[in-house]
Amino acid sequence: MNNNAKLFDIMYNCRAMRRLKPDPVPKEVLLELIEAANQAPTGSNKQGARWILVTDTDQKKALAALNKTAVTSYIAPESSRPQALPHQDAEKRKRMIDAVLWQAEHLHEVPVLIIACYEFEADIESESSVASAGGSIWPAVQNLLLAARALELGAAPTTLGLVDRAAVRDILNLPANMATFCLIPIGYPTGNFGPVTRLPVETTLRWDRWG
Repeated sequence: MNNNAKLFDIMYNCRAMRRLKPDPVPKEVLLELIEAANQAPTGSNKQGARWILVTDTDQKKALAALNKTAVTSYIAPESSRPQALPHQDAEKRKRMIDAVLWQAEHLHEVPVLIIACYEFEADIESESSVASAGGSIWPAVQNLLLAARALELGAAPTTLGLVDRAAVRDILNLPANMATFCLIPIGYPTGNFGPVTRLPVETTLRWDRWG
């Protein structure tokens, strides 16, 4: 298999893996993930992506508690969360939610929680300024996910655990010019990797204009 084929195989088989073993991930492997993430493009080549790797038990418990609160609200019966989608039937949707619930109960046991952040040049004054940095973070997150899959590590980014921004800022002791974007639990999966299910390209593509 040539390198292009290997890359496409990883991309097409990089589904979210939420059930992770508590087994430690070697430091050199984690550094390899961050090196891969940092190869992604950033706006004006500012390279403001920053990463907090949380391995301390108490720190993980604090973040896990925030995540559990947010997950509980997300799956509440009165929430507007759909029970099925056109491309995901109710059974598959339930399996996903079950995995989210499992992770919420066991997040503190996951060996590493990676927090993707962005360091601004000045103190953050509004949420709109935070959102504008997304283009310099999400490509790096995707690099990290692909690298994790290549290294047989499970991962699934989430923003739920970061909803309480003030609490997260306090737990991580963030400076006023740094914002969090997502939390990525990393570990060796209990299950098997497999293909992702995505909409057919014809549904998502138009030539030259949409209408």
